[in-house]
Amino acid sequence: MSQSTDPERRRLLSVMALSLAAARLPVARAAATAASLGSLKQIDAGLVNVGYAELGPSAGRPVLLLHGWPYDIHSFTEVAPALASAGYRVIVPYVRGYGTTRFLSSETFRNGQPAAVALDTVALMDALNIRSAILAGFDWGARTANIIGALWPERCKAMVSVSGYLIGNQEAGKRPLPPKNELEWWYQYYFATERGRIGYDKNRHAFAKLIWQQASPQWKFDDSTFDRSAASFDNPDHVAIVIHNYRWRIGLGDGEPQYETLERRLAEAPVIDVPAITLEGDANGAPHPDPISYAGKFAGPHSHRTITGGVGHNLPQEAPEAFADAIIEVDGW
Repeated sequence: MSQSTDPERRRLLSVMALSLAAARLPVARAAATAASLGSLKQIDAGLVNVGYAELGPSAGRPVLLLHGWPYDIHSFTEVAPALASAGYRVIVPYVRGYGTTRFLSSETFRNGQPAAVALDTVALMDALNIRSAILAGFDWGARTANIIGALWPERCKAMVSVSGYLIGNQEAGKRPLPPKNELEWWYQYYFATERGRIGYDKNRHAFAKLIWQQASPQWKFDDSTFDRSAASFDNPDHVAIVIHNYRWRIGLGDGEPQYETLERRLAEAPVIDVPAITLEGDANGAPHPDPISYAGKFAGPHSHRTITGGVGHNLPQEAPEAFADAIIEVDGW
């Protein structure tokens, strides 16, 4: 078989393997357990010791699955095993401030600004000797994938990004929005107050459940599904990272000097040249841009899909087949 047809053959085999793997998954998604991600591993990477799940063959093409707030690695309880069965090496890390990820030094500033969070992923890839990977995520995870794809395209073979282009900057965050749009960001303004910081710390599980319900109004998750993820919010740095992230966005929290150059580049809203599939749920109740607004930001091969059926913000967990299909497809581009 010629070299030109080998990639297509590999893609078709991967799709077949994914279909077979999906057929073996439990019918009731709510019954999926942490066991589907296997035993967690830990590795020093940059400023943190990262907790992560790893599935699939070590020689497989690497895929990093990146979660957001207020979610965790269990957003990928069905996606990760399906991709592993299709031959991928799947890495699912806890973001700083979640789960078993810990800072290496008590002196390190608990910084939640996007550039710092994205560099954790680059450092993890270095620690795992992964030169380039498919990056796929939602919420904070999609933003991290966008940043790496824009600033270090050699590290990003391709990406799947829920809600499209999410690179922002402080100056843009300071500009007022129409009242309806401001209302969607109510928690950002709550976090801007000391009362909000204390309230989130005291009620982090109840707060996260409310966000889940608002962001995915048609997703009927059960208590066991929520509790499995909510345990990761008990991380000792969780509140500090979340509060700083949202305060930084609207200019109420300072970043650190070592990230200034990166933030200046990101403030220019750089285009992303790597192959990308953007996804949106038809029932996403969280703030998200219109796909038309960011189409020009993906200068490489790009396709957008709206996933129907009442799919909300946590798209990988609500529509795992669509998310995994997109990863396999963009890998073949």
